[in-house]
Amino acid sequence: MAEALNKVPDVEIDPEGKFKYILVRLKVKDGDASKDIVRGTKSAEYHNHIFEKVKPAMEALGLECSVLGGGKIEHNNTDKKMHVFGESTAFGKADHAVSVEKLKAVFKDYDITWSDDKK
Repeated sequence: MAEALNKVPDVEIDPEGKFKYILVRLKVKDGDASKDIVRGTKSAEYHNHIFEKVKPAMEALGLECSVLGGGKIEHNNTDKKMHVFGESTAFGKADHAVSVEKLKAVFKDYDITWSDDKK
C-alpha cells in the first residue's frame, strides 16, 4: 500500500498567480507510512474547497488524509519566484517551512521564500 503514496505527486499548484494552498498529510490505512503534500489553486474560494477535491481522490487510492494547515502562495513563473505566507481560517497556519521544502524539491531553479505575514 505504500506504493500508493509514491504515486501521489508531492506538489500540485497553479502555474501562476496568488492562490490559497493547503498542506495535507497522507497516511496508509492500517500502516505507518505517510507523507505530506502541497495543493493550491486559484479556483478555490476557500481552503476547504481544495480539500474537498483532494480527499476523495486520495481515498480512492486507499489513503487517509488530514489537513495540517493552509496559507497562500504567490507564484511568479516569469521571475521564477514563489512566496508562501498567511493562514487558513478553517485549518490554521500550515508549517510554511515544510511546504517550502516540498516546493523547492519540485521547483529547483526557483527562489522560494516564506513568512508568517498574514497578507
